[in-house]
Amino acid sequence: MMATAYLLRVSTRRVEKLAESLGVTQLSKSQVSAMAKHLDEQVAAFRNRPLDAGPYAFVWVDALTQKVREGGRIINVHALIAVGVNADGHREILGIDVATAEEDGIGWLAFLRSLTACGLSGVQLVVSDAYTGLVNAIGAVLPGASWQRCRTHYARNLLSQVPKSAQPWVATLLRTVFEQPDTDAVRAQMRHFLDALEAKFPRGTVHLDAAQHDLRAFTAFPRKIWRQIWSNNPQGR
Repeated sequence: MMATAYLLRVSTRRVEKLAESLGVTQLSKSQVSAMAKHLDEQVAAFRNRPLDAGPYAFVWVDALTQKVREGGRIINVHALIAVGVNADGHREILGIDVATAEEDGIGWLAFLRSLTACGLSGVQLVVSDAYTGLVNAIGAVLPGASWQRCRTHYARNLLSQVPKSAQPWVATLLRTVFEQPDTDAVRAQMRHFLDALEAKFPRGTVHLDAAQHDLRAFTAFPRKIWRQIWSNNPQGR
């Protein structure tokens, strides 16, 4: 119950009412400690469980910023999470870790290594944003995997390179690249997009040109699954 309350972001000011509803008039330090220990054991068991439902052909990796209390201060930490498709074709949360900085390559490296130590294997494609250090970590830990730059994250990056008035036009053109029927058409539409962008916004053109190959990694896989693998954002899929 307490773990569920935490996940539902129940305010600490409401914990007393929650405890009363459970028949606990006041939580002692020993009770809080026991609950925390039990929760820690459950988390540790989940994080260290064997990943034996592979191979995991497709893996999505992302980071979520959370506020935590540490040493009497409220600081930001980053929850690193990986989701994979197992041999049965079902999505599975592979692992979760916490890092002090989402762009810390050492944190991503340690996270991915912990997954391979638990049995993560057979990865063909990793989908993520271009966090600093993450792409290098993927190459080091999963050398046989391709990398797909998440189109949802990238769209925000590209739009920051053009005036606000042009952003709807640029966003529409970017979407057309992913809506093509085959690999050759995707490549052709990307060239058309680059030409159209270059005529108006050279800075955006340079940005897109540098990212285009990473944005098109999904085309190496069957057309029927493109929508599922070009983004790690559920809305983008």
